[in-house]
Amino acid sequence: MSNCKKLLLLGAGGHCISVLDSVMETSEYDNIGIVDKSVSRTDTGNVSAYLQTFILGDDNELPRLFSEGYTHAFIAIGSTGNTAIRRKMYYMLKEIGFIIPNIIDKSAVVSKSVKLNDGIYIGKNAVVNALSVIGSGAIVNTSCTVEHECEIGDFVHISPGVTLCGNVCIDEDSHIGAGSVIKQGIHVGSNTMIGMGSVVLRDIGSGVTAYGSPCKEVKV
Repeated sequence: MSNCKKLLLLGAGGHCISVLDSVMETSEYDNIGIVDKSVSRTDTGNVSAYLQTFILGDDNELPRLFSEGYTHAFIAIGSTGNTAIRRKMYYMLKEIGFIIPNIIDKSAVVSKSVKLNDGIYIGKNAVVNALSVIGSGAIVNTSCTVEHECEIGDFVHISPGVTLCGNVCIDEDSHIGAGSVIKQGIHVGSNTMIGMGSVVLRDIGSGVTAYGSPCKEVKV
């Protein structure tokens, strides 16, 4: 039986393709639309053509769409080291009154003991193990492993193929590059960029860029 839930996705870029694909594999939403400030109402674009959905307009139309029954909205814009846009959209949606759901791909494995806040995307074949905590607006991307008791802060992006061993803590707004491995018990500060393929064996501070094997903070 239909639950008559309508979902808006904000952003029509590459990350939206992954999010839409995960959503379309479920029967949770009866109507899905895309809102993007850079496209017109008549421009279907690659994303909507790929998944046979449509662009409804730009951000200015969010209050109207909310009044028309689109009660759920999700930020489908990715981030690489700058989460300002995602944060701004998150609070805008909250102010309008939207419910910001979690979107978890059906192939992902998430322990029942994991604490999930809202607005989280967990991609294909990702694993989030027991007693971990995932903050609001976080992205746990394709084929990540987040082991037991990890803490992932708000708006963190864990890129494809990352392995976080047990008890790793990643503070808010940080980005962990694709294929990186972080040793158990490591703490990565906020607003930090870990370059792809890094092996993190020591704590990394806040507001820095770090990369390499072993991973080291660098001046940029």
